[in-house]
Amino acid sequence: MEAVRIKDIAQSLGLSTSTVSRALRGSYEISEETKKLVLDYAAKVNYKPNPIALSLRENRSRAIGIIVPEIANNFFANAINGIEEVAQTRGYHVMIFQTGESSEKEVTCLQNVVSRKLDGVAISLSGSSKDFSYIRELQREEFPIVFFDRVPHSFDAHKITADNFKGAFDATEHLILTGRKKIAHISSPLVLSITKERLAGYKSALEKHHMPYDENLVRFCQFDSNEIKRIIIDLIKTEKPDALFTASDRLALSSYSAVIELGIRIPEDIAFVGFTNLNVAHLLDPPLSTVTQPAEDLGKEAAIILIDLIESKGKNIPYRKKELPTKLNVRRSSGGVG
Repeated sequence: MEAVRIKDIAQSLGLSTSTVSRALRGSYEISEETKKLVLDYAAKVNYKPNPIALSLRENRSRAIGIIVPEIANNFFANAINGIEEVAQTRGYHVMIFQTGESSEKEVTCLQNVVSRKLDGVAISLSGSSKDFSYIRELQREEFPIVFFDRVPHSFDAHKITADNFKGAFDATEHLILTGRKKIAHISSPLVLSITKERLAGYKSALEKHHMPYDENLVRFCQFDSNEIKRIIIDLIKTEKPDALFTASDRLALSSYSAVIELGIRIPEDIAFVGFTNLNVAHLLDPPLSTVTQPAEDLGKEAAIILIDLIESKGKNIPYRKKELPTKLNVRRSSGGVG
């Protein structure tokens, strides 16, 4: 069966090909009524955009970059899925880059995005990013960039995040309400936006319940599993916490493993909550209580804004910031059921 073309849709609906093309791209120039008419019909006839044809016609690559710290991470994998879904619907390919938490490699990835003439990039910052001069240069050149999850605080940009403060607050308050008195917080490098936001939520919950903030119970680490285990062992031996709240996927698994290896009972001796989208959290023994982020939705929102930027044709679009809710999943590691 021959593929349906934009020209076919236009003829069937009595519209111009340019109107159908803009409607399929979600252009602000087309009325919502016309967009719905075109999109409904396109779905009915199973229309699939042809990025190659579009790129030749528009002199654009019809491709966007995605830069993440780690592809083999459930959160980032789900976010990439969300970006790809929106990109495919709107006729774009994606090219994925991995920084490995290196700021130097992050710059190299961005340079590759530009040299390959991609139309824009969605990026989650590495754990060592401090110098944003190259990104700022791209912004001045009006190159479309959207940040998601790990975003810069030092300058304005398009940013899509989860409500890290509320997620950390909920996790910490849950541990307090189950009777824990000495709650340790294991977090990622302090340069990251997510680290600062989750630390603030942790502190706020302590303050609400009139519990002192003890900096000795807070440890910042890189993402090396051996380093995390050393930190956990030292923390437990020196501070003897009765609860742990960890702030990312890799921190959660490595910390959980270290506690088990020490022969400490969870949750009897130490209650445990992770800020993580691990898809095996419920399979651990005991199952791990978690704060989860809407990773796929974060990716979708980032892609929508990015492609809107690309298709705005130089029009000045105010910086957009969006924060999506997190969810606390209580399981047996923190004294819940399941």
